[in-house]
Amino acid sequence: MKPSRVWEHFEDICQVPRPSKKEEKILQFLIAFAEKNKLEWKQDKIGNLLISKPATKGYEDRLSVVLQSHVDMVCEKNSDVDHDFDHDPIVPRMDDGWVRGTGTTLGADDGIGIAVQMAILESEKLEHGPLECLFTVDEETGLTGAFALEKGFLRSRILLNLDSEDDGELFIGCAGGIDTLVTFPYKKNSPESNQKAFRLSVTGLKGGHSGDDINKGRGNANKVLNRLLWNFQKMFDIRLADIQGGNLRNAIAREAFATITMPQKHQAALRELFDKLSADIRDEMKTNEPGLSITCAETEMPKGLIDIETQQNLFNALYACPHGVMAMSPDIPNLVETSTNLASVKMTPSEIIISTSQRSSLESAKRDVADMVASVFKLAGAKVKHGDGYPGWKPNVNSPILNITRQAYTSLFKEEPKVLAIHAGLECGLIGEKYPGIDMISYGPTIKGAHSPDEGIEIDTVQKFWDLTLEVLKNIPKA
Repeated sequence: MKPSRVWEHFEDICQVPRPSKKEEKILQFLIAFAEKNKLEWKQDKIGNLLISKPATKGYEDRLSVVLQSHVDMVCEKNSDVDHDFDHDPIVPRMDDGWVRGTGTTLGADDGIGIAVQMAILESEKLEHGPLECLFTVDEETGLTGAFALEKGFLRSRILLNLDSEDDGELFIGCAGGIDTLVTFPYKKNSPESNQKAFRLSVTGLKGGHSGDDINKGRGNANKVLNRLLWNFQKMFDIRLADIQGGNLRNAIAREAFATITMPQKHQAALRELFDKLSADIRDEMKTNEPGLSITCAETEMPKGLIDIETQQNLFNALYACPHGVMAMSPDIPNLVETSTNLASVKMTPSEIIISTSQRSSLESAKRDVADMVASVFKLAGAKVKHGDGYPGWKPNVNSPILNITRQAYTSLFKEEPKVLAIHAGLECGLIGEKYPGIDMISYGPTIKGAHSPDEGIEIDTVQKFWDLTLEVLKNIPKA
């Protein structure tokens, strides 16, 4: 596998647990690497790490460049996989030209960016000017590191963001985002006699990145599950005991589960309705979600139930809550402009907590769709609050680093790269806010299924990613 040092570093990175907000181990790993290679390093208060390397001989007069990636990873696994992301290593495997995890996310987003930085930092043979390598923390759950990046921490005025996921595509803009968090307090009731309990399961969906994959017609497990619950409630006297669906705010929900009770006399009718609804849903999704599984199995009687008023409000609000693409860009072909993701439904002993996230290239549209989501849940009596949000990155088609990178790609691979904006959130928006005028571009190898256990990185594109980075560094102009 080429380039060998990049893949060796990536394999080492897979051995280090690095969930969002728990990056201590990977940061210490990188600090030890810097000290072993006699490189200067520093950290800011939030934990962002900067490792610096002098220019190679003959390139001392070039402009300084910062290469940037994030050290945390999305921790998603299939429900039947036993894996502790706080302690267990990721197990990469070869799969017909791709590297994937084993029932878990791989962490190529953005572990492959870290690996490229490490290979460049340790090499004594490459041609480049002064370098800084910035490793940010907690990108996946709120861009915390980029938010807290201190002014003056970087000296470079050119930034290569190594966190994109499509070979042949150069990104010069991204969407901004905001989270909308919903809370339903509830009271507990006891089950009545002559009841049956059932466990509903929605599994086998592809999930994926709530920015990159939101326009691909993938199912949302929370919406599928609630469709069943809402129809059951309309026809039968069901009661909800437990509901859990989805996981992370930036991932499309792949799995969802609920436990319900109902009078024993309606058992046969519920089964009949379940068979019809599940068949309809599978037929609707058969092209985009061939692996969808919907089951209803009898289970043990739960000890407590959610009060009926909260249950009704919850089902109605989840049904009405929008999910998916809200608008396409009128200016950039095939670019999603605005979207919203019904990310997760979690239940605690006293509350049901619903996480949603909204994205848009337009600040006003981002706020509008966040308010739309909030209004749905406020009508249902829930408590709603918005996160701080993060800015988008406005494209600059006259960017000098864009011209250098585009020429480098064309020269190396004899084809023109696409120049695009991305619907996902990149740290470039926040970094640009802290360092006005910094010239930025984002690119990477091909990664599919990010934020899901299907995540894979295409092996051949890693060599291209490496070659392009070296060619760009070689062609950075003089200061």
